[in-house]
Amino acid sequence: MSDKEDKLKGKINEIVGKGKQGVGKAIDNEDLKAEGDLQETEGKAQSLKGEAKEKVKKGVDNA
Repeated sequence: MSDKEDKLKGKINEIVGKGKQGVGKAIDNEDLKAEGDLQETEGKAQSLKGEAKEKVKKGVDNA
């Protein structure tokens, strides 16, 4: 997966995760809130992975 794909999918997972947290809170569903929290965290990690790939790629291109 490319750096841009990782960053995009990560942001999507962050947004969906936050949405799940909000719905879980609104309907008082702890499992859905926890699932949303996990998905948001995974999305942040995936975004960071994409950023790291981008920095490595730029470093290689500059070398």
